[in-house]
Amino acid sequence: MQQTFYKYQGTGNDFVMIDNRQQTFNKQDTNRIAFLCDRRFGVGADGLILLENHPNLDFKMVYYNADGNESTMCGNGGRCLVAFAKQLGVITDTAVFEAIDGLHHASIKDGIVKLQMLDVDTVEKHENHVFLNTGSPHHVQFEEQIEDFDIKTKGATIRYGAPYNEAGSNVNFVKKISDQIFAVRTYERGVEDETLSCGTGVTAVAIAMHSLKQTDKNLITLKVQGGKLQVTFDVENGVYKNVWLIGPATYVFSGNL
Repeated sequence: MQQTFYKYQGTGNDFVMIDNRQQTFNKQDTNRIAFLCDRRFGVGADGLILLENHPNLDFKMVYYNADGNESTMCGNGGRCLVAFAKQLGVITDTAVFEAIDGLHHASIKDGIVKLQMLDVDTVEKHENHVFLNTGSPHHVQFEEQIEDFDIKTKGATIRYGAPYNEAGSNVNFVKKISDQIFAVRTYERGVEDETLSCGTGVTAVAIAMHSLKQTDKNLITLKVQGGKLQVTFDVENGVYKNVWLIGPATYVFSGNL
């Protein structure tokens, strides 16, 4: 059966979007999902996202990694899905939707999507890195040679190594530019390579940098390979609340397969 798809990207993190409100897409066909994400044989994307009906909210988000498996929360994917929902006429300027990690509020104006992320109450500080969950698990560590660093090799070593092992973690390498600006490069599990941007990753980096006292700001700019994102938050008794991921979400093209 012919499948209509839409392609969106948020700072270079790209997604195949499918309107599945009629439940016509076979969610069990992981090979089909991986094919659609394949950059040589399919559409090409870091992941695939289904927009589905929800009984009480504006819509439901179902996210798959490029390997075809359903995965944890994707921040840039959530932002792109808000833009997609607006294109479909499901929402106008604001949205409340359900993802695998719970409810998310969002707004869209002039192509910029603001997405509320999970509260974070635990930041694990280790000797050479920080670990936290922002809807997806994230390892965060400093890397001064970030511009010409072998992200794929080093990222894979950490992602598959102890203590993460097969379940894995996303891996973020960070360089401090100023008190308010940090450069970030991310190796994403499920893609098993560097992506040009990772929404839950930059959210994790912003919170980690504040927790490590590398910044006292609560509005932080993250320079990624695909552009710039911003993260803002409040801190109450060590808990990061009112966390928002902010950046562009852009329609690229659509077609049928």
